[in-house]
Amino acid sequence: MKAIPYKRVGTTYYKLVAAPTIAGHFNEFLVHWNIETIKQDHGKAYLTKIPKYDGFTCIPNHINFKQEYKGFYNIYSPLSKEPLEGSCETTIGFLEHIFGKQLALGLDYLQLLYTKPVQVLPILCLVSKERSTGKSTFLKWLKSIFENNLTYLTNDSFSSQFNSDWANKLLICIDEVLFNKEELTERIKYLSTTNINKLEAKGKDKREVEFFGKFILCSNNEDNFIKIDANETRFWVLKVPSIKKESTNFLEHLIAEIPAFLYFLFNRKLSTPHQTRMWFTPGQIKTAALTKLVKNNRNRVEKELASILMGVIEKFDLEEVDFCPLDALNALNKTRVKTDLTQLRRLLKVDWNLTNQPNSNQYRKFVIWSDGTITLIEAKGRYFTVKKEFLIQNFDETMTDEGEPTVYKG
Repeated sequence: MKAIPYKRVGTTYYKLVAAPTIAGHFNEFLVHWNIETIKQDHGKAYLTKIPKYDGFTCIPNHINFKQEYKGFYNIYSPLSKEPLEGSCETTIGFLEHIFGKQLALGLDYLQLLYTKPVQVLPILCLVSKERSTGKSTFLKWLKSIFENNLTYLTNDSFSSQFNSDWANKLLICIDEVLFNKEELTERIKYLSTTNINKLEAKGKDKREVEFFGKFILCSNNEDNFIKIDANETRFWVLKVPSIKKESTNFLEHLIAEIPAFLYFLFNRKLSTPHQTRMWFTPGQIKTAALTKLVKNNRNRVEKELASILMGVIEKFDLEEVDFCPLDALNALNKTRVKTDLTQLRRLLKVDWNLTNQPNSNQYRKFVIWSDGTITLIEAKGRYFTVKKEFLIQNFDETMTDEGEPTVYKG
């Protein structure tokens, strides 16, 4: 018996249509269908055969997918590709290129997407100034796996108040990311850990929905594609090297291995235990690319103060330097960087996570004179202490390369 393509959800009729794509596949989605049109095409008696649902729900599941949950129609899309034992050597090689030394974590990330789609995961960021790195291929490959459950966004569409096109998706991928506004960073940080979101469509009231989306950001701007601070733990930033030799049919090879790769994911053992709300610990996903991004996001006051303190440390061959906020302000006033004591105290206590002395104590205060010379004099105050190691780790601009270009054979 031919399957009935119509559904009645609540009091509205829909038809499940399959729209053809350029790639030769079909994307299924529900469209409104007029009841009178159904009568004209099939007769009035046909209406009694149409399955009825109380409303929509969205419950992701790739292993035991159910279209109906307690009288509600599940709008999450089942995957068309089934796990099948076989070779996925090309896929593993490609993922090693993307994740580098963190391949095991990358496989865990993909395994969790497939087997535990509601698990909160870090915001994966693929960055590289170089071209032909495989970032776009990675997104296209994920699209072939998760199909209608993955969507692409632009910077403008993400910043729009309307989100009905992506609020129920598993993966939200944003290419060529450049978030210059802090509110966009705060929004993506909030969405990466929340399980509730407000769905808003044009001409309709907002409504609360469950949210399980994961974000993947790609950018050619390694230094400041997004504004984050030193204490941020939600971003997994990977610098992807260039591919020395490209293959024109490489994506097709990856797609052909998807059933075997899904079988591999379903049967492998996770290399990491569940330790945080985002599964991985901050230390596990910390990379040189993240450190570089944080450094370049530091404001000018921080950079100038760090430079001054490092100058004092190097001149007097110290391992740490003591100073009060007023000492730092006087030094900064001799530069073109303007600030105030309130901002300096916040910088030291919040951004640098330092604690000053509880009482007024003796310390060696640095003074920068008008001719640029620096001296140390005895003073008394509730001073802060900054170690040389801290300045090197957080403000040294020398970065090590993360990897060499990878050769791929078609």
